[in-house]
Amino acid sequence: MWHPQPGWQPLPGGSGTSTVGVWSIVEDGRELVAKRLAAPAEHDPPELLDPRHFAYWRRSADVALDGLVAATAGLRSPAVVRVEEDPDGITVVHERVPITDNPGLFVARALGRFAGEELADRSWLATDQLRDRLQRVALRGGWPTLARTTVADVADHLWRHREAHLRAADELPVVTQHGDPVPDNLRGRDGDEVLAVDWATLGRGPVGADIGYYALSAREEFDYLVRAYCSGLPPGLATEDQVRQGARITAVYTVLTRAEWALARVATGEGALAGKYRHPSVAPYLRALQRQFPQIEALVG
Repeated sequence: MWHPQPGWQPLPGGSGTSTVGVWSIVEDGRELVAKRLAAPAEHDPPELLDPRHFAYWRRSADVALDGLVAATAGLRSPAVVRVEEDPDGITVVHERVPITDNPGLFVARALGRFAGEELADRSWLATDQLRDRLQRVALRGGWPTLARTTVADVADHLWRHREAHLRAADELPVVTQHGDPVPDNLRGRDGDEVLAVDWATLGRGPVGADIGYYALSAREEFDYLVRAYCSGLPPGLATEDQVRQGARITAVYTVLTRAEWALARVATGEGALAGKYRHPSVAPYLRALQRQFPQIEALVG
């Protein structure tokens, strides 16, 4: 059975469906990071073996082995040191990225520049990420906890019309996307490029999807982020209205799904649900939801 080496220091936030953990290590004076991926077991979800699904278990390793984003514009990966496979999984080791407080508009433009990159086709690039994520939500019964809140009617309307919005996103220009552009994954900088980590959801999707996802964590307002993203796109790839639509659909359905997840974790405890809105594990998700009210209203029409 695989075990981390003595002296490896665990880093926070390093667990997931296939990620066992992430560690800080030092080798020959170099600061590195090791990420461990576990091979799917017999009773794990079948999508872990689907190369096009966002949850495909070994995409991070495939990206590292391929070098597909080692020199891309806008976003690129840190230098890969080695990739080691064994019967239990894969260990990916790359250079540690010094943390930089990248301004939101700089990141937004970088995401736009990256969207304009033409990646070589690979069988393991993710597609239909938002549709697949909402399919997981559907299997859990949708957003039942939101039905007990003041956004119940709006949430119900958006849930019932999700396929129409997904089809609208399908009609937008398809671009390269990181897939999980949160600040913790966009932590470094090298000149005009953002050094990004966690490429487990690298793929293609509707223009604006990445900036819609990023907007949920950024300090800057939605419209400013959209314009900065557009400034990084190659001329003629998409209009600002198309970017805004892709960003809006992604942001709205993602922020509502996150709010449902956060509320569902505390809903079964004692007391009224409304009394738990300020719980530290819930409040950040509700504040993010409130910030997206203008986008929710625009999508509801």
